[in-house]
Amino acid sequence: MNYQIISDGACDLQQDYLTEHNVTVVPFYVTFDGTNYLKEGEGIDHDSFYLRMINEHAVPKSSLPSIQDYLDTFTPFVEKKIPIICTTITAKFSGSYNSACTARDILTESNPDAKIAVIDSTLNTASQALFVNEAVKLRDAGISYEDTIKELERIKGSGKIFFTVGSLEYLIKNGRIGKLAVIAGDKLGIRPTIIMQDGDISLGGISRSRKKSLQSVLSCIESFFKKPENKKEEFNFVTACGYNYDEAVGFTKEFEERLSIKCDSIKVIIGTAIGCHTGPYALGIGIIKKNALTN
Repeated sequence: MNYQIISDGACDLQQDYLTEHNVTVVPFYVTFDGTNYLKEGEGIDHDSFYLRMINEHAVPKSSLPSIQDYLDTFTPFVEKKIPIICTTITAKFSGSYNSACTARDILTESNPDAKIAVIDSTLNTASQALFVNEAVKLRDAGISYEDTIKELERIKGSGKIFFTVGSLEYLIKNGRIGKLAVIAGDKLGIRPTIIMQDGDISLGGISRSRKKSLQSVLSCIESFFKKPENKKEEFNFVTACGYNYDEAVGFTKEFEERLSIKCDSIKVIIGTAIGCHTGPYALGIGIIKKNALTN
């Protein structure tokens, strides 16, 4: 059965990937003044977004896709009787999932035969990108709509991100410091290693320099795979970065050599949904288990 894969913009997949693999994205919005909201990919691109943060010291805020955004995206597929699988950023970070569910409910009330599955990925950015990519693999391998949904629900809990940021400034100013509050205070110069899983964040370490913070990210991943229950060959990997893509290329090479693995070829650049909170210099690794039906 043919079905359409849709994701909100927090997956941070690039347009060439979306076009090649027939994935539809519902973008987030960003505002720099609290009044005027720009739609990512239309009103503002990644470079413009980050350069305003770097050059103007701007502190942007993101806004979720609306119910109407999802209605506008879902409706053409419903009218063509094409089933939909829509994945969203973790509901702990955003109301995007709720917007998608409301849009689904509105459409299925007037179109009772419509098939619209909305999945809270419990993930974001790099791990969400890998999650969408697994959905693509399942669809393109001819796996049924129902089995694809079951397999995505099974693997989503395995997704993690190990990353660092340039400073805690944006996490603090956007109110996302959460469990990291104990190390915040006035220590904006420290560079934390952050681990995200199941829509929650925890601290993996603290460093005083960029170089050491990147090494800490790698050490955290190594520690994860030293546990006998975690087998590298069962996972996919991808690097995600904010503004400095060249730094990410070198980091990826070091990561692959150190762990004797190969990252996925998909390109993930952190967009407005997450970049507002992590700042221009977020860099890290997303992982998720491979699906069991095509690997």
